[in-house]
Amino acid sequence: MKLVRRITSAVPGRVASAVFSPMPVGRDRALGLSERLAAATSLTSSLEYLTQRHEMGKGGMNDWEIAKDSIAHAHPLLRRLVDIASGTRTTTALHVTRAAVASAMLLPGKSGWRGAGSLFLGATSALLGPRQHYGSDGADQVATLVQLATGGARLVPSPAAKDALLWYVALQSNLSYLISGWVKLLGPDWRDGSALPGVMRTHTYGHEGMHAWIRNNPRAAKLLAHSVLALECLFPLAYLKDGKLTRPVLASAAAFHLANGYFMGLGRFATAFPAMHPLVAYTSTPRTHPAVAGRDDRALPAALTMLAGATAAAAVTAVQRRIRTTEGWRTSRVLTTRHGNRLQYEEMSVGDAGRPVFVLAAGLLSTSEHYAWISERLSYETTYGVIAYARAGYAGSRRGATTAYRLSESVDDLVDLVNGAVAPHRKVILVGHSIGGELARRAVHHLGDRVHGVVYLDSSHPDQFNRSAQQRVSGAGLGGTFASMSRALRLGTGALLTRPWWIKELPAAYHDKVFAQYADARMWYAARREWKALQEDFKAYPGRLDPIEGVPGLVISAQRTVDRDPEQLLMHRELAEAHRRAPSETVVIEGAGHDTLLINSRLANQVTDRVLAFFQGVDERSRAPRSTRSVTLAKEAAR
Repeated sequence: MKLVRRITSAVPGRVASAVFSPMPVGRDRALGLSERLAAATSLTSSLEYLTQRHEMGKGGMNDWEIAKDSIAHAHPLLRRLVDIASGTRTTTALHVTRAAVASAMLLPGKSGWRGAGSLFLGATSALLGPRQHYGSDGADQVATLVQLATGGARLVPSPAAKDALLWYVALQSNLSYLISGWVKLLGPDWRDGSALPGVMRTHTYGHEGMHAWIRNNPRAAKLLAHSVLALECLFPLAYLKDGKLTRPVLASAAAFHLANGYFMGLGRFATAFPAMHPLVAYTSTPRTHPAVAGRDDRALPAALTMLAGATAAAAVTAVQRRIRTTEGWRTSRVLTTRHGNRLQYEEMSVGDAGRPVFVLAAGLLSTSEHYAWISERLSYETTYGVIAYARAGYAGSRRGATTAYRLSESVDDLVDLVNGAVAPHRKVILVGHSIGGELARRAVHHLGDRVHGVVYLDSSHPDQFNRSAQQRVSGAGLGGTFASMSRALRLGTGALLTRPWWIKELPAAYHDKVFAQYADARMWYAARREWKALQEDFKAYPGRLDPIEGVPGLVISAQRTVDRDPEQLLMHRELAEAHRRAPSETVVIEGAGHDTLLINSRLANQVTDRVLAFFQGVDERSRAPRSTRSVTLAKEAAR
């Protein structure tokens, strides 16, 4: 009996010692485990693409004629290399070769040839990345990181260089979990537990059985969501107390990725992210342990020093960009609306006192600077007045409203801007791009006879989510994108952003300011707020546009928008038809996209030409004899 008691009392201690202890893995073993797990990811990836070759054909998810737009502004040499690799036969040959090499990498051994194999898999994965833009969900990128580092570690002769490469992957692993967790923590969806059921009910990543379990066990589901947050936010704890928490941390992370693979259909996650774990185990083991004797840890203090310097530089950059974003231009003015919002606007041209004033309303995640080509031409080449403004939350405009945001708030702001910034005797021409077009349409009913006309530039339609499957699909992930970007930027990651290609399309004087706005967390937060309200408003839309009597309307569509979604062209025609007893017209700008309609100089000039020609016709009609005008209006009403 005494022996049984001793054994029984010793069991908990042995279990605790086994669980809470370092996970000693030598350099060669860590390299072998990581490269095999990464190779398994590459093998799965290539086999998936080979069995789904139809997606590479015309109209498929990875149709190269469409996907190549993603590298249109890359270096010419890179574009050439990727284009060569993206031919259907070349892509197929590369995936067959990758599958063979990855299979060989799964075999035992530690020859230098394994380093060449890892480098080949990593390099070809990076080369094929633009070609296989959809389907990897980040797994291929993680495998590429591991393969390039482990391949280099196999080939370099210096043990210190090997350890530096292994530390690099381990630190990247910690950083990926840490940033993912803290970005989630900043959003209310993960804190209140609603994010998990939201993901599980989606068509792309959802799981019917798991969603049913979450619905029936809300407390347990909330605990599970908080456990994921804790795992990601506290992942670096694996390095505390000489690595005593390494085993539970890595076991929890591996279980998390296995669950992702099963429930969310992200099979490659089960091997891609755990490919970094052996290197975490290697670097978290105390240097006094025989398994890691001689390990060179100089990479860690060097990385921490660089991180401290980068953090300071990021803070300075964020302050500079915030100042640049909010300070406006020499022409900037501020107006406070009935909701307490302070709108920053630019009176770019006063124009002749007897001429109308163009008031330019931007789209979602856009500011007045996106109108640069159009606004500058209207200002310098015509006698119209020109006013451009940023909605509350964008650029230098601040939201002071304390009530929940609704689209009507932005409509009221636009009305107040017209009444406060434009002389009472002057009429206005409202120009709205995307959501700005819908705000302008609604503002007409409040401004009455002050409106000389409305221009819709690839405008939103309040029934678009009910009538267009393409709009529902393309808009499904926007809210999440806006939320994740605003959270990431709030963490100070704006310094890591590269300047998007489209900014270079704008006039040179606008580049720095627009990039500063793009890197501003406030703008992404405002876009998320507007997008959520827009979805709620549009989904409840009754189905018929209110008629706009006696106000001319010009509807300009981007060809790529209507080609991708013919229903959009029908809705744009409805916008024009809503303008009763007044001239109306619909125009499609060839080659234009939703945003390039504004930011590309050639296309923006075509838009401006159309706008000026339309209102020249309106003015000529107003000067025509009354009898002629009556006949013209009768024809337009009949049409």
